[in-house]
Amino acid sequence: MLKTILIGTCVSIQGVVERTLANGLVVVRVGEKTYTGRAIPARPS
Repeated sequence: MLKTILIGTCVSIQGVVERTLANGLVVVRVGEKTYTGRAIPARPS
């Protein structure tokens, strides 16, 4: 599943969800690298 996360105040990254941490942060994988940040909520359709 793809998820967009926010790193800092203005950098967002979209990648495949690896896991969700106990503190609510989400880890996503982009290629060989992983990034951790706050999930951006999905827009209602």
